[in-house]
Amino acid sequence: MADGYRQPVLGVIGGSGVYDIDGLENARWETIDSAFGRPSDQVLRGTLEGLEMVFLPRHGRGHVLPPNGVNYRANIDALKRLGVTEILSVSAVGSLVEDLPPGTFVIVDQFIDRTIAREKSFFGKGLVAHVSVAHPVSSWMGDRVEQVLKDLGIPNRRGGTYLAMEGPQFSTVAESNLYRQWGCHVIGMTNMPEAKLAKEAEIAYCTVAMVTDFDCWHPDHDHVSVDTVVKVLLANADKARSLVKAMPGVMKDRPYPLPDGSHRTLDHAIITHPDKRDPAMVEKLSAVAGRVLGGSGG
Repeated sequence: MADGYRQPVLGVIGGSGVYDIDGLENARWETIDSAFGRPSDQVLRGTLEGLEMVFLPRHGRGHVLPPNGVNYRANIDALKRLGVTEILSVSAVGSLVEDLPPGTFVIVDQFIDRTIAREKSFFGKGLVAHVSVAHPVSSWMGDRVEQVLKDLGIPNRRGGTYLAMEGPQFSTVAESNLYRQWGCHVIGMTNMPEAKLAKEAEIAYCTVAMVTDFDCWHPDHDHVSVDTVVKVLLANADKARSLVKAMPGVMKDRPYPLPDGSHRTLDHAIITHPDKRDPAMVEKLSAVAGRVLGGSGG
């Protein structure tokens, strides 16, 4: 299938403390139907300096959904249906290493998925696919985010492993120390299976993990007050909004498809023979996999 250029449409998934985007032109909240159920909330659509943007609050406005109650498939499917080509995911995390103190933004490049009770794929019986997630985030997006964070003077680290736990409880000390032994840098509850699903949907995905506190491994953890964590959370949210506002300036040169392969992950992933594909599954995946199934996906 011939490739045609597509203008970037940036999807922003907001985590704890980030529930909207300031400054959007023609901003409006819209309800989007998904073949996979109800997304977390309506989406906020608009443009910023000519860049079309779609914002989705991961936990819903007012933070009504716990991490294990988010319909990640519906969220990614809805963004794909709106033409989103890149996703900037912002998430609050705990730090597992001394040199990533609260207030640091980590541009994650790897994940360890310890979630156990979530739907992790769009594909299944009647339409089987195996998508590589060896490199789960877009290096092109990571380069641009790193540039913006440096320009804004926001403390950041390029590269790091995000341990995704099921939640909603936090870790035990033993678990926290185990994850440190595994070489993890931050811990959170929301970016898996989000990153895997974005990969299946051929959307370039980038995580910015915003450190709010040290996880319970740290000897000073028990002395940190809730007020202190909330203060850092709100400060991080302000910085995240500054990051989002600066993204149009670094996405104007975006090639399509991206050279890191993010827009073409399904080229060789679908295993089920065309004659054996379940028509209902083909229809359900019309947005996510339409490019390779002959539907509306791009």
